[in-house]
Order: sequence, then C-alpha cells, then structure tokens
Amino acid sequence: MSIIKADFGVEKRMAARRLRSLLSLSALHEANVRANPVPYLERASERIYQLEKALFEAAQAARPCEDEGGGKDRREVEPVTIEKSEYLRLLACRDIVETALKQIACEDADAEF
Repeated sequence: MSIIKADFGVEKRMAARRLRSLLSLSALHEANVRANPVPYLERASERIYQLEKALFEAAQAARPCEDEGGGKDRREVEPVTIEKSEYLRLLACRDIVETALKQIACEDADAEF
C-alpha cells in the first residue's frame, strides 16, 4: 500500500505567514496576503527601500566631511574625549554598514546581468 503525499497548500500558507510576519502584520491579514499579495509586496518593497536609504545615510554620516572643521579655523575646533571601547564600537558599526552597502551593490550588479 502506498501513501500519497499532499501538502494541501501548506507551502503557500507558510509563505503568506512568513511575509505577514516580516511585515509585522496581524494574523487577520494572512488571508488577504494569499488573496491579493500585490499591496503587501509593494509595502515590502517600500520597507526595503527605506532600510537601504537608512543604511546609506548611516554610511554617509560615518564618513568624515570634506570640510572637517565646518569652515572654522583649526584652533576653534574643540577636541572630544571618548573611551577606546566606545571608539572601537563605532569603528565596528561603520565596518558593518560599509559591508552591507557593498553587499547591496553586488546584488544590484548581479541583478542587472
């Protein structure tokens, strides 16, 4: 005797549930995600854009300005003292942001081909 495997739409339900959870939606939206996924995909696309924008802005903020003193004389710039561990955390965060931006650029370049 053989057993017939059937998932009865489990994969589609799991995909809809995963999209719903990634978009932080309540369980009430799950049926709507399966019935009409376009608005939810647009929402996901907008969220991805906002995250990429925030990542780019963080990378821009971490880079030194070309006019480091803001047009002021070097003597007018106040030195700031921070702990070494805090500075190392800042450098680690900057490296993470730069790595993420490079990864996004590579994925965009791969998508063009």
